[in-house]
Amino acid sequence: MSDDYRRVEAHACPMSTCAAPAGSPCRTSKSKVAIQYHTARFRLVPSLAKALNVPTPPAHKPGSAWIELPRPRTASDAPAGHVRLGYARASTTRQSLDTQLDSLAEAGVTRIFSEKISARATTRPELEKAVALARELRASGIAVTVVAHEHKRLGRGIDLAMLAEELKAGDVGLEFLTGELKGSHDPSGIVFTVLAALSGMEREYIRDRTLEGHESARKRGKTIGGANVTDDAMLAMALHLRAQEMRLRDIAARLVITTGKKKGQHPSPATVMRMLREHDEQTATDAVAEGI
Repeated sequence: MSDDYRRVEAHACPMSTCAAPAGSPCRTSKSKVAIQYHTARFRLVPSLAKALNVPTPPAHKPGSAWIELPRPRTASDAPAGHVRLGYARASTTRQSLDTQLDSLAEAGVTRIFSEKISARATTRPELEKAVALARELRASGIAVTVVAHEHKRLGRGIDLAMLAEELKAGDVGLEFLTGELKGSHDPSGIVFTVLAALSGMEREYIRDRTLEGHESARKRGKTIGGANVTDDAMLAMALHLRAQEMRLRDIAARLVITTGKKKGQHPSPATVMRMLREHDEQTATDAVAEGI
């Protein structure tokens, strides 16, 4: 949703028939929430000077009875305390969060949000919760800083820059405990922008080199992802049985080869071990390419 309305509501409406204070939507002559802001008001925002209209957001319930909302905090208002919110992330379920959690606890973080999810995921629920809480606390007058072990936990490249800008828009601080961006940062600063961009390029470089290696191996006749008698269905079943802490020999006895000369037979424990090892190595390689 566009945040144009936030910039509009930073100003009181100059229309004498409205005179809505900063922080509240415009009102009609019948004391209802106006469907759109008065032109004289939204034109106080330079970027909206040529706009035809700026609609009132659904959250303000256009058409309902108008009431004055809390006025925005001014720069002179002193923060009522300081809260440090932590965020920890690992790309796979096999990776431990202990190091991140320990460093965040030592840094005096008040509350930690953690999850095991790829940096490439379109949504990261716990990160979204952390950002939402940070903005809510800041709006109430409390100074807030979002803290991560290192910048890779939050993202890379354009994703990291966009998140940082979102935090800055809400007047929320950003801090990394280690890594290239260690310390507190201004996301509009040139150093932060350049390093964030380089981190994104690094991930793409690792990913491209990994894919090139796979393609080169295929051209030389090498199989990627397991022995010839294995397939995706066998791997999925082996992973399921391993998760139940079943022994390698017992896992092999439960699997059946579905193609080739050995169709109908059980794979050897060595074949199963190789299949699982190559899967784990591939998973680790993918994790590196995603920003670990």
